[in-house]
Amino acid sequence: MKIRSYNTSDYPAVLAVYAASKLDELRYEEARFTLLPLENDPKRLGLLLESEIYICEEDDIVGYCAKHGAEIRALFVHPESRGKGFGRCMLEFLLARIPGPANLYVARSNGPAKNLYMQYGFEVVEEFETSYNGLPVFANKMIRPGEKP
Repeated sequence: MKIRSYNTSDYPAVLAVYAASKLDELRYEEARFTLLPLENDPKRLGLLLESEIYICEEDDIVGYCAKHGAEIRALFVHPESRGKGFGRCMLEFLLARIPGPANLYVARSNGPAKNLYMQYGFEVVEEFETSYNGLPVFANKMIRPGEKP
């Protein structure tokens, strides 16, 4: 496995990983969501493209992650590559590049992702309503405090 910086030739693979993975984040919601492709979602695409993006590859691209300052903005693993530690490795990679506290946002109902983040010291500090493709979703803001002196 290798994690490297994103380059523009990775764009189609990032779109494909997002398309295959995004609705999994919302699978625990009561509502049934329809995918809004990343390239058609100006808000999420803009947040991603202003971030530092990293690509995770084995033989092919299996996922990507992104950060902007202390905020983890993306961590997606293609469903066919899950359960092999790629998500954990990308999270550790990002955390190593964030000095001090880190934060992220996750669907309140996404227990598996929240459990992973809690293993790395993240705590839920806020709950709020947002939306995805026109439907309401409750989200959590999670923070990982910085190292204590």
